[in-house]
Amino acid sequence: MKITPLNDKVLIERVEADEKTAGGIILPDTAKEKPKQGKVLALGEGKLLENGQRVPFQVKVGDRVLFSSYAGNEVQIDGKEYLVMSEDDILAVVD
Repeated sequence: MKITPLNDKVLIERVEADEKTAGGIILPDTAKEKPKQGKVLALGEGKLLENGQRVPFQVKVGDRVLFSSYAGNEVQIDGKEYLVMSEDDILAVVD
């Protein structure tokens, strides 16, 4: 199934969190936080301005991005979990 976000929305797939701490302790699933990093899979057309023009995105498909813990809306498609969020919810691009 193909998903195309609308306007200034971005489709993101979470990047799995590490299962070990820096000290080497293995974390059980119940102790893990949801990852705050993801990969951009699809973009909308951009934010629509009052004059009818669209603002281009600062991110592109394939970028690895950081976002806040509660950003976006979780959706499940074909058994996989994705996030749909506004570009404003993205904090940074990771190189």
